Amino acid sequence: MTTAPARFFSASISSAARSGVLLMLLGMLMFSLNDVMGKWLVSTYSVGQVVFIRSIAALIVLAPFLWFNGPAKIVQVDRPWLQVARVILSTAEVFAFYFAVVYLPLADVMTYWLAAPIYVAAISPFVLKEPVGWRRWTAIIVGFVGVVIALEPSSQALTPQAIISILGSMFFAFMLLLGRSLRGTPDTTLVFWQIVGAGLAGLVAVSFAWTPVSLRDLVLLALLGVVAMLAHVLVNRALKVADAATVAPLQYTMLFWAIVFGWLVFGDVPRISMLVGSGFIIASGLFIFFGEQQLKRQGRIKAPVETVVTGSGEAP
Repeated sequence: MTTAPARFFSASISSAARSGVLLMLLGMLMFSLNDVMGKWLVSTYSVGQVVFIRSIAALIVLAPFLWFNGPAKIVQVDRPWLQVARVILSTAEVFAFYFAVVYLPLADVMTYWLAAPIYVAAISPFVLKEPVGWRRWTAIIVGFVGVVIALEPSSQALTPQAIISILGSMFFAFMLLLGRSLRGTPDTTLVFWQIVGAGLAGLVAVSFAWTPVSLRDLVLLALLGVVAMLAHVLVNRALKVADAATVAPLQYTMLFWAIVFGWLVFGDVPRISMLVGSGFIIASGLFIFFGEQQLKRQGRIKAPVETVVTGSGEAP
């Protein structure tokens, strides 16, 4: 029997799988470019201003999809209080991400966010009553060790910015967990309210401080929303044309791009502890992912597989 990793590396990969791999790789590149633009812009404009303008652009791009699916589905939501909680978490996650990249290298922030599925795996047994064996718990512990190594806790390294990064990744993890509970809600509805929540929070924030925006930066701010939505389209398409076990592991290429762009654009040299810690996190995340795939095939869990590609301050 061919295992999922074997299928991923097989030379006889199908045309659909190849298309899925290319779409996923392009989607990860688009997300990474979006993060680079965000880090560049928050050095000049407030986080609230960046979030507000990108939210408007994202809603403009999303509008045709909402119209096609039927505007009524926007307000007809299941379990509204959970929806509100998810919007609050997603808004906090977005602000935490953009605040973190102001002060920390992009690769460091991305490493913390990549740990979100590990938090989900640790919490889901208690919230969703999913079965967890000793192998999965071992992977979870390995992932937490990776976070500690990457964080490099000390009086010098354990800064408020690093702590906010950890909190932001936890907000993202709880958002993913609520996404599993709300899997009956259409994706466009989840995206719409998530963007609206972030946009309203940004509007409140800019009422206290607004920096005049040049035409060039206005275009870049708008592109934040457009590029993010395009990235989501590419990722969703990749998951439709290819098996998740083939394309989902490619989410970790975001760390590669974060290191490359961080070095080329911002002159950030990756720390050894960050590279070692990210290796632990990636290994743990892949083990948990393929383990969940196996449990799903056995019918022991019903929740769809969540991926971290919906992170990085973006709406899934």
